[in-house]
Amino acid sequence: MSAPLILLLDKNHPLIVEQLSERGFQFEEDYTSSYDEVLSKIHLYDGVIIRSRIPVDARFLETAKKLKFVARVGAGMENIDTPKAEELGIALINSPEGNRDSVAEHVVGMLLILMNRLFIASLEVKNGIWLREENRGDELMGKTFGIIGYGNMGKAVAKRLSGFGVKVIFYDILSDLGDEYATQVSLETLQKEADIISLHTPQTPETHYLIDEAFIRNMDKSFYLVNTARGKHVKTSALVDALKEGKVRAACLDVLEFEKASFENIQTSENSDLDYLLNSEKVIVTPHIAGWTVQSKIKLAQFIVDKILQLNL
Repeated sequence: MSAPLILLLDKNHPLIVEQLSERGFQFEEDYTSSYDEVLSKIHLYDGVIIRSRIPVDARFLETAKKLKFVARVGAGMENIDTPKAEELGIALINSPEGNRDSVAEHVVGMLLILMNRLFIASLEVKNGIWLREENRGDELMGKTFGIIGYGNMGKAVAKRLSGFGVKVIFYDILSDLGDEYATQVSLETLQKEADIISLHTPQTPETHYLIDEAFIRNMDKSFYLVNTARGKHVKTSALVDALKEGKVRAACLDVLEFEKASFENIQTSENSDLDYLLNSEKVIVTPHIAGWTVQSKIKLAQFIVDKILQLNL
């Protein structure tokens, strides 16, 4: 039996090649070819390891006649046609366990910076401005923290919050997920009680514009919004209006509606809503790095290796 041949379409930690090579796998690295160029040779490979550069759609999968698995080094699988892969018997692998700790720390870090005006106050002092009352912070202690989506990321966030004196509740489409860190509630209860909303759901038709005018209107309290999941979960125009009106007190955004599919940049065409987010003191924006630590790069890759080996190719 010939050694499995794997195509690497995105750069990842070298441990993937190192460890799988020791187990007899062979590799080809291709970090520059276009979709059509990859399609012309995909029939040669037993497996593909990706991040987000190339969409693995139905045409891709149907052309890949030898393909036994697609492994995404990351959590989301929206760039893969999962029903088609399942129909063709192609195994799908991802590694949300690898960056859940990184995401959780990013959520808490962004909130602490935002609510305590740390970034703003630091810039002011560095520019010779010393304001104390204007930079009075808002404590997490005593607030109700609402999580939407209680998978790897949501659970890791709840665990990190256990020492902050907050009440943690969550909503998920699956039932019986509550644990020692958070209580499962209905979406209506979450909207009634939450002071903070943090999103941890995959990108699906159901989660597109999850946070829109209606969702915001149905929140009983003015609230903080945190999004480290996918940019299209939030309707930006609705968020901007709510920030201006005060219904959303402030927002921490690691992802934006205007990101390119590869997450490598944002669409830079003139956009007044985006301009507002980038220039508002009520908003912290980071470049899709919540899951992007030194440690998560290693862990993401290691989980992928372990899961590929479990396939017993």
